[in-house]
Amino acid sequence: MKVVQPVRLTMIGGGSWATALVKILSENNVNIKWWLRKTADAEYIKKFGHNPSYLSDVQINTRKVKVCTKIRDAIRDSQYIVLAVPAAFVGDALRGIKPEHFAGKCVISAIKGMVPDANQLVTDWVSNQYNVPQERISVIAGPCHAEEVALEKQSYLTIASADPVCAENVSNLLRCRFVQTTPVDDIYGIEYSAVMKNIIALACGITHGLGYGDNFQAVLVSNAMQEIRRFVDAIHAKHRDLSGSAYLGDLLVTAYSPFSRNRTFGNLIGRGYTIQSAQAEMNMIAEGYYAVKSIHEVNQRFNVQMPIVEAVYNILYEKAAPTTEMNSLKELLK
Repeated sequence: MKVVQPVRLTMIGGGSWATALVKILSENNVNIKWWLRKTADAEYIKKFGHNPSYLSDVQINTRKVKVCTKIRDAIRDSQYIVLAVPAAFVGDALRGIKPEHFAGKCVISAIKGMVPDANQLVTDWVSNQYNVPQERISVIAGPCHAEEVALEKQSYLTIASADPVCAENVSNLLRCRFVQTTPVDDIYGIEYSAVMKNIIALACGITHGLGYGDNFQAVLVSNAMQEIRRFVDAIHAKHRDLSGSAYLGDLLVTAYSPFSRNRTFGNLIGRGYTIQSAQAEMNMIAEGYYAVKSIHEVNQRFNVQMPIVEAVYNILYEKAAPTTEMNSLKELLK
């Protein structure tokens, strides 16, 4: 009987989503090298089999998971590299890594954000910075909160890649007893939708903080879906069904769930917190905060009508009063 060798994979990131993905991958025939920035967290995981900072109830299978804090050691000999750090810090995480270190490897982005200043999707940034071919890059998307993965609640992921074989291979890595996966080829639609839904979740949080009810939020989300369609079609035209779980499903869970850090961040802003105090209160990164500036700047080239995005941008970057912006926005919704 032929013995199938385990897939060699590196996880980059020590947060809740990285921890959840390590749990998922540990269900399958995968050997994982897990890179964490914090030495104290790495040592704790080695000793106790738990991440002390995020999802601390999750048991880490240390027979399959080897923790390290040196990035080059982490990616050496791996077939797959999963990026699961906030988009704003992906460059710092990969500091010292050169294109030759990525040669022959497949890169999986688990980041639902854009690289600030560059205003690029993570997949485009990786391809440009490290000469990784598009057919070796994939994206993890879908309505899948890390907290529910930790509880082994039934979840669904969509894996997008320009190469169907790559999407299928990554889908097989992540499919397990409590996670279903679907491979697709709409990498740009999936990735931009994932970025946009975080911005919409910020808007939902802001309105909730201001005291708007469920009726308004339902209208806000339905208008947001149209906004996402207009933008994604303008930036990368393709026949796509935005009612799918990777598009609408991810938007809904991020806009409504108490687990959503973007909704939580927006809620604090709506309640009167400053950006700095809201960030300190959460102690986590809300990708939508950085993404809305990138999307606003990218849209200068396309001039897509996106009143919800612009309202959030004005509140976070132009110091507009949330009450004033939402009063103006509500007149534009239908």
